[in-house]
Amino acid sequence: MKKHLFLAFLSSLILLTSCVSSKVYKDLEDQHAQLQEDNRELSQEFDDLQVKHRQNEADLAALQAEYEKTIAERDRLQQEYNTTRASYEKLTSSYDALEANSSSALSENSRRNRELLAELDAKEEALLTEKNRLEKLQKDLTARSQRVDELESLIAAKDAKMNALKNAISKALVNFEGKGLTVEQRDGKVYVSMENKLLFSSGSWAVGPEGKNAVQQLASVLAQNPDIAVLIEGHTDNVPYSGSGQLTNNWDLSTKRATAIVQLLLENSGINAENLTAAGRGEYAPIASNDTAEGRAKNRRIEVILTPKLDEINKLLQEPDFE
Repeated sequence: MKKHLFLAFLSSLILLTSCVSSKVYKDLEDQHAQLQEDNRELSQEFDDLQVKHRQNEADLAALQAEYEKTIAERDRLQQEYNTTRASYEKLTSSYDALEANSSSALSENSRRNRELLAELDAKEEALLTEKNRLEKLQKDLTARSQRVDELESLIAAKDAKMNALKNAISKALVNFEGKGLTVEQRDGKVYVSMENKLLFSSGSWAVGPEGKNAVQQLASVLAQNPDIAVLIEGHTDNVPYSGSGQLTNNWDLSTKRATAIVQLLLENSGINAENLTAAGRGEYAPIASNDTAEGRAKNRRIEVILTPKLDEINKLLQEPDFE
């Protein structure tokens, strides 16, 4: 609801012809700060999930090692049991042979047999204990493996979906290659960067015909992916704004340009407004040096950052096996 109010408020500002009041500009700064915080939290959440996934893989490896160690211990006990059983059977045979000839030998064999029987009972009990422990470890290992496989499958599906999204966007925007538009995939996100020369005239936040065409092509792809969060960031170079009228400074200009892209995307009825966030970053996130005209041109841009929603992964990580 706050995003709707913010967009409505910015739309009203565009219609005004008087200067932006200091209170309105302060509200814009507060909204921008909150949007930056939301974006940082989303990036941190994705990084935390990656760390937790790696920890789960380490836990699985440790559990596998303990499982293999238990199997070795069970095999050793089984071997000892078999050896003791063979000794018992040999002594039983000797006992039968000597029973008629020597009462002393009979007494010794009886004593030894009792000892061996007690030893066999102890080893059988130890073997049963290890067998039960092994079964429990095997169940735990199977359950953890299934959870790790599910998590890996979800992450792989998210990566595959983002890769497919990148390819779909690249295909849709192929006619704008070499015109200040790039599409990249990194850190599990897709970044669509459009230089201002494709979108706006100098000092303006009105999208030109060619830029409008590019944004509409992008919107057609986003409409097919309703589970993607979309952050639109406006950026400028560090040359101070020297105009007058509705704009106050570069930060104000970058915010209005980001909002203009949001409004253009919303012309596509297939896009959910709740998935969109507009933010102005002014000159404070350059990708090139502002010391050259070429670098300043690269810094004057709109970045559309596409992030997968992680609800399914969060739900899986909250299950008991991952606590």
